Amino acid sequence: MYNRVKGTQDFLDLTLFNFIVDAAKKHLALYNFTEIATPIIEPLDLFQRSLGLETDVVTKEMYVLQSDDDQKICLRPEATASCVRAFVNNHVSMTPWKVFLWGPMFRHERPQKGRYRQFHQINMEIIGSHSIFQDAHFITMLDRYFSESLKLNSYALHINFLGCPADRAAYKAILREFLADNASMTCALCLLRKERNILRVFDCKNSGCQDIYKNAPPLIDSLCEPCVGEWRDLRDNLEHLSVSYSYVPTLVRGLDYYDKTVFEFVALDLGAQNTFCGGGRYNSLVKEVGAKEDHPSLGASIGIERVLLLLEEKGQDSATLKPKISTLLPMGIAQYSLALLLADEIQANGIAIEVFLEGDSLKSMLRRANKMEAQYALLLGEEEQKSKTVKVKDMMTGDEKTVPHSELVDYLKTGIS
Repeated sequence: MYNRVKGTQDFLDLTLFNFIVDAAKKHLALYNFTEIATPIIEPLDLFQRSLGLETDVVTKEMYVLQSDDDQKICLRPEATASCVRAFVNNHVSMTPWKVFLWGPMFRHERPQKGRYRQFHQINMEIIGSHSIFQDAHFITMLDRYFSESLKLNSYALHINFLGCPADRAAYKAILREFLADNASMTCALCLLRKERNILRVFDCKNSGCQDIYKNAPPLIDSLCEPCVGEWRDLRDNLEHLSVSYSYVPTLVRGLDYYDKTVFEFVALDLGAQNTFCGGGRYNSLVKEVGAKEDHPSLGASIGIERVLLLLEEKGQDSATLKPKISTLLPMGIAQYSLALLLADEIQANGIAIEVFLEGDSLKSMLRRANKMEAQYALLLGEEEQKSKTVKVKDMMTGDEKTVPHSELVDYLKTGIS
């Protein structure tokens, strides 16, 4: 017997998964987003250049493949760089380019609740917009999706503002001095990050380090005047749109391309991996990927598996999303052909029905129909076949009614509605 690869999973019922994706598609259409698709294999250099050589994704988590032509390729660990590459490769000229995709991503991480080596994301990008008001609109769009489309309520929005490159350069000098003063109390990983990618110290999970960083000087104190204005406009517009948020000065996100706005939607119900959506602004990535000029942009990704956990926590399951189903129970092989004809007519009228064709006893078939939570069991025996009727059994009440074939569809429609 072959087992699943570690860190992967089998989805034996995609009803709830598809509900999340379909709700996102419907919601994003209201905001004029176009669905696209990109390959799951990409040039390795695309992510090394865009994510940063010192990020955990690039240094420890990439699935790298060697192709026949010696080109280094990889399974995509995220989708923003892929969307930007598609924008540049296909010479898209109309901006803002508002697109989304969904599908599998791959990272060689330690599997745990909400974290897999193959996982699925819905990714949204607005390429070619510098307006901070777009950030407020984008975050509001996500909040409305979670609260109104998915009916989630036990979550929080965290935001921070990383400023422009000059702001971050000034802040890094201040942060480096702070870390030097606290070097004896920080972990070895933070000391390494201090030299290689200093803002990543805020991602440390060590409780001792986290306590120290609560007293770190905030980046917003190093913002230039234009960035101060944008930070104010972002908060003012979120409040104007009734989007609740918390300012988290240590929020930096884990990828190097972010600047200015960064945000995360988090839920305590998810445990350690509590971020189910994250994103922000990336104003220099498009040129880094190969465009002749920069196109200020922003984006976000939603972790489908983590949203699944949140829906399950609040009692949502596949059964509540599936259409009401009936069952058709032919008593013997002599009724099978008629059962197929009746089922075909019922299904042609948009009514879900399962036909039992395994030759089981009536008791066994009724037990199976009950396990399926069928609304009706349609009994078709020799007598019903001769009289061109079906005995319809209400599985909730136990009531039975004999219904002519010609009236069966209307009877089921009335009962199901």
